[in-house]
Amino acid sequence: MEYKTRQDVPNEYKWNLLLMYENENEIEEDIKKVNNLTDKILKYKSHIMDNSDTLYEFLKLTEEQDRILTKLYVYSKMDFDVDTKNNKSKALKMRIEKLNESLSEKYSFIEPEILESSFDVALKYIKDNEALNEYKFYLEQIFRYKPHSLTIDEEKIYAKALNAFGNCAEIFNNIDNADINLGIIKDEQGNDVKLTSSNYIKFMKSKDRDVRKNAFHKMYNYYKSLKNTLSSCLVGQIKESAFITNVKKYNSTLERSLFDDDINVDVYNNLIDTIHKNMDIMYDYMALRKKVLGVDKLHMYDIYVDLVESNKESISFDEGKKILFEALKPLGDKYLNDLKKAFEERWIDIYPSEGKKSGAYSWGCYDSKPYLLLNYNDTFDSVSTLGHELGHSMHSYYSKSQNYVDSNYPIFLAEIASTVNEVLINEYMYKKAKSNEEKIYYLTEFLDTVRTTIFRQTMFAEFETIMHQKENEGVPLTEEEISNTYYELNKLYYGNDVVSDDDIRYEWSRIPHFYTPFYVYKYATGLSSALSIAKRILEGDTETRDNYLEFLKSGGNDYPLNILKKVGVDMTSSKPIDDALSMFKEKLEELKKLV
Repeated sequence: MEYKTRQDVPNEYKWNLLLMYENENEIEEDIKKVNNLTDKILKYKSHIMDNSDTLYEFLKLTEEQDRILTKLYVYSKMDFDVDTKNNKSKALKMRIEKLNESLSEKYSFIEPEILESSFDVALKYIKDNEALNEYKFYLEQIFRYKPHSLTIDEEKIYAKALNAFGNCAEIFNNIDNADINLGIIKDEQGNDVKLTSSNYIKFMKSKDRDVRKNAFHKMYNYYKSLKNTLSSCLVGQIKESAFITNVKKYNSTLERSLFDDDINVDVYNNLIDTIHKNMDIMYDYMALRKKVLGVDKLHMYDIYVDLVESNKESISFDEGKKILFEALKPLGDKYLNDLKKAFEERWIDIYPSEGKKSGAYSWGCYDSKPYLLLNYNDTFDSVSTLGHELGHSMHSYYSKSQNYVDSNYPIFLAEIASTVNEVLINEYMYKKAKSNEEKIYYLTEFLDTVRTTIFRQTMFAEFETIMHQKENEGVPLTEEEISNTYYELNKLYYGNDVVSDDDIRYEWSRIPHFYTPFYVYKYATGLSSALSIAKRILEGDTETRDNYLEFLKSGGNDYPLNILKKVGVDMTSSKPIDDALSMFKEKLEELKKLV
């Protein structure tokens, strides 16, 4: 179901942002509070670390302001995302962004001033003032950055420079959302249908090969027509990242991106190396696809289509909800009872409409519900996406058991809760299947999840590594250089049984995560961890289930690898990735027997 305008969407299908702000007056009041708190915070300049009391008072004030400002930003961004053509929403978003930028400049003294002291002094203050104990891990994380800190004057210049950045991502976002026009294609019945980012994957799963082919080429014709602009955007983003890396004295942007999570670059490189050693199982799967589909050549537009007809060609949102609650029963009654709130309190914005941001996400803040943006289109993929995003939302919901500064779980852990749900949903549907055809369908879904989340995201991760290395080495990153690099990687990852159509060389130009450097590998590590956890939960391991719920409640109260070890996953080794690929191979062998 897709609505022409936002106004056409019934309220029951919209998220309830009135729970954040009921009217504009409340928004204006919070903006005033932010400005008033700024004056109070600035009085602590040169006095933050005077004694335990000044440190505590300062941290409390900045926490109060950060909570309000985050709430304002989350609200304005989400309100804009559901209608990117609404100028009023866009104006509010830009206003809050500007407020954020101005505070970034004003507060450039904070980090250098704190880092003039030491963590030992902070520990002494915590001993003197027990109330400071809630900020212990927060302060420890700050002092980790001491080798990468700048002087107060340098921080002022750096803050001004950062405010000039971000345009590359903004330009891409406009091209990818607000200004996008993919044109018209014919559906299976020969009807003219507008191609959108939301319905693209649905057409890529069409049984009509011409529909798949036309959708594929229509999609890439749009991005190809903007290839020079988009290559400039990507290069600009890489150069911005390189600037920050050099100024902050890191060896590489990769090292800097992993530093927040206290993760060694070996974990990242180990992922790529392990996948390279296991390419044969991906090639094996592609060869099987080619055989089952009965095509002379397997093209890139053939790799998403289901190998058999699904029993459920259309799954309504209400049906998807029922499937979700049945599939997640292994997580226990408490999880399911808490999950009901997502529907009762309207956390979810369900259906696509013109101008709505494509894709799906879960977002919110400490003082809001953990909202979900969906573009539900009545497919099993939509059910899986619903479960995925609710995994994020439940992680956020449980993380609020921590104090504010420890509640924000790191991105490295973020994809685990979402993919545990996906695995449970797929396993439920597979076990419920009454025919070989249904079993084949859900086995294929599992294999494609691993293909797209572990193999494909690792390919993205390797592409990023190569691009940033080339920039560092002074290689001119022309559109041709970028596209050729991507094309060669695509051929490597998919093998000889897949025709790497020329258009796929431009796939890099439509990947939004490249504007958040070295993020995508976390999807692959997340799924590897999730497969390990879900397998044990499905086997009835109640200890793992209980440890998993504690994992969700941990938020960011420790470094991610330490939190993950509590639920029995050690990502410093290749074992979780090896185990995930072993499961992939087992499911592939089962699929071979069924077909």
